[in-house]
Amino acid sequence: MPLLAQLPQPWKRITTLLVALGGLSLCVGMGPSDNTNRPSSGSPNADPRNAESEVHLNPHEVIGFQNCEKCHASEVAVWKQTPHHETFLTMHRRPEAQQIASKLGIASFKNDSACIKCHYTMQSGHQGMQAISGISCESCHGAAKKWLDVHHNYGGDKVTRETESPEHRLGRLRSSLAAGMRNPINVYLVAQSCYRCHTVPDERLVNVGGHNPGSLDFELVSWSQGTLRHNFVRSKGTSNAPSSPERLRQLFVAGMIADLEFSLRATAEATEKANFGITAASRAARSAKRLAAAQSKLQQPLLDEILAVYKDVELKLNNQQQLTAAADAIATLGIRFAATVPGSQLQAIEPFIPQQDRWK
Repeated sequence: MPLLAQLPQPWKRITTLLVALGGLSLCVGMGPSDNTNRPSSGSPNADPRNAESEVHLNPHEVIGFQNCEKCHASEVAVWKQTPHHETFLTMHRRPEAQQIASKLGIASFKNDSACIKCHYTMQSGHQGMQAISGISCESCHGAAKKWLDVHHNYGGDKVTRETESPEHRLGRLRSSLAAGMRNPINVYLVAQSCYRCHTVPDERLVNVGGHNPGSLDFELVSWSQGTLRHNFVRSKGTSNAPSSPERLRQLFVAGMIADLEFSLRATAEATEKANFGITAASRAARSAKRLAAAQSKLQQPLLDEILAVYKDVELKLNNQQQLTAAADAIATLGIRFAATVPGSQLQAIEPFIPQQDRWK
């Protein structure tokens, strides 16, 4: 059954605007640095951080933000001012959250899987499984127990990050990643971390619980470069540096691709023609239009490949296999795009990237 026949009112307005404006002017973006000097994906010395990777969040291997804070105090200080941190203290008190819990029969926000996946960091300890914080360092970088020591070992007691040899650095990165670290130098991996939750891929949570079907105005640049930005590495913790124009361009396009990927994943979960499925399919169609509008300016072959994948799918109920396969293919192409297309080649998109006054 097609899911786009009956669009909710907000989506009808969005679709009308997309037609009138060519789609592109509705796009807003996200991001951290240009890939210009990075080896292309697939070369012997390719940056291992450009490889596809899932977030490993085994609660038995979660160590908590306090262990990151020892070296990343500035980053943690920023995080403590964000909604990702505050949700741990406030979400269970919100009337709308309590209504959702009541409808779903949830007794504890910090124990139910429908909530913990996107609102909490879970750890298994002597007292069993428990939420130890909101969305935190390990939610995006992976449970750190197995990789933390490797991550900050630069090759000797007197060797620093600045004096580490290129060979040791490459080996350290590979070992960290093999142990479960997710280092998001590749902007598409950044985008995936965000859209994985901001599309709310849970049909029952939306249709039965009444949870919103995702952050419909979510856009990577505007949502990541304001309150959440924590670019301290290059300044040794002294300055939360704005992302370069090249990085912002990459983030902007990566966000559009990820929006399409995760909208397809959500649509794949739809089994009834209700709010969840209709919104997910509408969002996928909108994302594809935005990406096509961007491609009309950029003329990047990989974007053509992504749009071709989307063109071959049907946004309909109970079509999980086809939609998931398409999302998987788009994910692979998105990672390759971020690894091989530098921001210097995306200048045509510059006028459409949200300016600082629109960053959240």
